Amino acid sequence: MIKVAKFGGSSLADAGQFQKVKAIVEADPSRRFVVASACGKSSPSDHKVTDLLYLCQAHLRYGVSYEPIFKEIETKYYAIKEALHLSLDLDAEFARIRKMMNKDVSTDLLVSRGEYLTSRLLAEYLDFDFLDAADVLAFHYDGTIDYERTASQLSSRTGERGVVIPGFYGALPNGAIRVFSRGGSDVSGAVIANVVNADVYENWTDVPGFLVTDPRIVKDPMPIKRINYSELRAMSYMGANVLHDDAVFPVRSKNIPINIRSTNDPDAPGTMILSDCSEMDAMDPPPIITGITGRKNFTALTLTCSHASALPGYLRQILEVFEEFKVSVESVPMTVDTISVIVSSDAVSENLYDIVNQLREKIKPDSLKIEENLAMIAIVGRAIQEKPGMSGRLLSEFGRNQINIKVISQSADELCVTVGVNNRDFEKAVRCIYEKFIAEESKGAEG
Repeated sequence: MIKVAKFGGSSLADAGQFQKVKAIVEADPSRRFVVASACGKSSPSDHKVTDLLYLCQAHLRYGVSYEPIFKEIETKYYAIKEALHLSLDLDAEFARIRKMMNKDVSTDLLVSRGEYLTSRLLAEYLDFDFLDAADVLAFHYDGTIDYERTASQLSSRTGERGVVIPGFYGALPNGAIRVFSRGGSDVSGAVIANVVNADVYENWTDVPGFLVTDPRIVKDPMPIKRINYSELRAMSYMGANVLHDDAVFPVRSKNIPINIRSTNDPDAPGTMILSDCSEMDAMDPPPIITGITGRKNFTALTLTCSHASALPGYLRQILEVFEEFKVSVESVPMTVDTISVIVSSDAVSENLYDIVNQLREKIKPDSLKIEENLAMIAIVGRAIQEKPGMSGRLLSEFGRNQINIKVISQSADELCVTVGVNNRDFEKAVRCIYEKFIAEESKGAEG
């Protein structure tokens, strides 16, 4: 068996966290490929190394001294080295970084040094080989991953020993460093899992897997045992941020499970993310609702036109207006005479009335209504389709709690029911659905 284990910044924040990582890796010999993020925050007053490096780059650009910030980075790494009795020559490493630090330094190169230094220390501590991501993870010039070259480069540099590879960055064909978006170490780990044909991609973080809903809204929400890729995408899109969105695609293409685990609670099973949960569901039926997530601050533009649904090209013409203004559309609920287009309020904050004028001129609706301050809640569950009348039960629960529903839509596969409510009702709506369909049913199952 081959496992790729990616450890996030919180898992590598200080020497104590390094010790936890070592215990996890040594507990399972199949964890031969380790992908590391840059050191994260070890306390609320601490700073992530990547944030500090971005700040250094900004100071360089504007001719302001970066020394106090860079000193903070040095102090963090020296503390880990000394506490773990490592021999890495940090003096030489920091001297090389300082040599490149001028206003013309590549931002990608500079900010990648956090993952680089963390991985160098971790490789020595684990007694693994260090492989620079610049020599392994290959980008095309357009920013997409060159899987063939990545596989070739990794294969030529690995043997029987375990390896540590920095996350977050790789190299373009000309050797220039290229980084992913923030949180991109998740993607690095997924790419490595793809090219080595891993049996499992473990993503170690500071939470015990996915939770049914946001713990800031519901106290101690239940963990999710397993979730399929489609459910994960629905939850991530609407705000559940445990895993970088783009980390799914490299492993999904090869049907490699993702296991979200907690470095601080390594005995907890975490959440398994699978292409198909049906085999496990047959032995252990899932709850009706897998997860509840959502976001505030949406705007709905509702166009009314007699028999709109029967007019060929009507919907296309509406969406073309939003495309012209480069606005992504979140949802398009419609009836026989009305079409609502729901978008992020931020996306239309500067050109809402230009869009409205274009719609009136091009579409000529009987009326056009704007409704702002909407929150969209996604109620996700692969078992919803097995429960007839589930949408009605959801609507009844909102009514019982005096929550006014502005919008409701459901895909044909019944995987996700999306409900729009006022921003002010967002937390209340999430809590009432959790209490009725998660907490109560859990108590019933235990009884």
